[in-house]
Amino acid sequence: MMKILTLALLLSTFSSTNGINVAESAGQFFSSGHTNNWAVLACTSRFWFNYRHVANTLSVYRSVKRLGIPDSHIVLMLADDMACNHRNPKPATVFSHKSLELNVYGDDVEVDYRGYEVTVENFLRVLTGRLPPSTPRSKRLLSDDRSNILIYLTGHGGNGFLKFQDFEEITNVDLGDAFEQMWQKRRYNELLFIIDTCQGASMYEKFYSPNIIALASSQVGEDSLSHQPDLSIGVHLADRYTFYLLEFLEDIHPTSKANMNDLFKICPKSQCVSTTGYRTDLFLRDPGSALITDFFGNVRKVELSRETINLTEPIILVEDNSESGELQKELQSYVDQLPVSEIIHQKPKQKDWHPPDGFILGLWTLILLVFFKTYGMKHLKHIF
Repeated sequence: MMKILTLALLLSTFSSTNGINVAESAGQFFSSGHTNNWAVLACTSRFWFNYRHVANTLSVYRSVKRLGIPDSHIVLMLADDMACNHRNPKPATVFSHKSLELNVYGDDVEVDYRGYEVTVENFLRVLTGRLPPSTPRSKRLLSDDRSNILIYLTGHGGNGFLKFQDFEEITNVDLGDAFEQMWQKRRYNELLFIIDTCQGASMYEKFYSPNIIALASSQVGEDSLSHQPDLSIGVHLADRYTFYLLEFLEDIHPTSKANMNDLFKICPKSQCVSTTGYRTDLFLRDPGSALITDFFGNVRKVELSRETINLTEPIILVEDNSESGELQKELQSYVDQLPVSEIIHQKPKQKDWHPPDGFILGLWTLILLVFFKTYGMKHLKHIF
């Protein structure tokens, strides 16, 4: 009995120090155990006709930020800037749906690698941490052995390669070796790899490092097809796989219990036309125990309290009325508050605008000064 307990303690210690999840004899699995989340999102295509690849990447970027991963933990790489392209009829916008209701470029997009900075070399250096000392913090993947990392790639590819900037390629061997370096250097706990490109499944064939789940939009020999055509600008706004991925993520919230098995089903052949693929043999726990938010969300700091909180009691909201100088109290019950999803999408309230004190007096003073300078006092006497 003592030997069994000792072995259990050793296994538990080994899993906590090396980020490896050990299955119990009853078939249950430990949770991820990660303490932070990172995302590397890369669009590898240039030129206007590849608009959809930029829209794909920005849409995933919006989703991970909505679920809690901050810009400081996201490395965003765009090989072309469609928002500023001279062919864009709506400058400073990028849309992934033909309804044109949601601008995924947004107001707070932080692009870390732009244009010709998006190269195979820079991408591999970001993953492995082999960057020059002068590289700013915002361009670094500062992950550790407690980090869960999402890596999303989109562009044009073939059997075993993905094109960067239409003049260089990264191979599945390059990716497999980069992930092994990351594992050896303790740069991740678990890794989710998603690629939306033609013959995407070929890109995870050479992976051999532990704790990796890989998903692809198409099998070897198949194309990954576009979606959402916009006839006004002559391009497609998304790829099919990423479109349905984003549709799935819109229903995910920070406390969602959806898991990786749900993610594998997002785009059947009837919708994607191509055959999606995934690989889980390298992952050391049951994919059903891996939550979507383990990769698309972020670890949230929670402060425990022993006090009892009654959520059915009304909440007192205090509003400062600057005109009267009084504090107004409003009672609002917990059930009357907006759900998180509505709070995220709601627009800020528009307040009535009033001119500041002295504005009208100053305006009349300016008018009189201009009048006197133009016509003088004599013309003023003739008028009156």
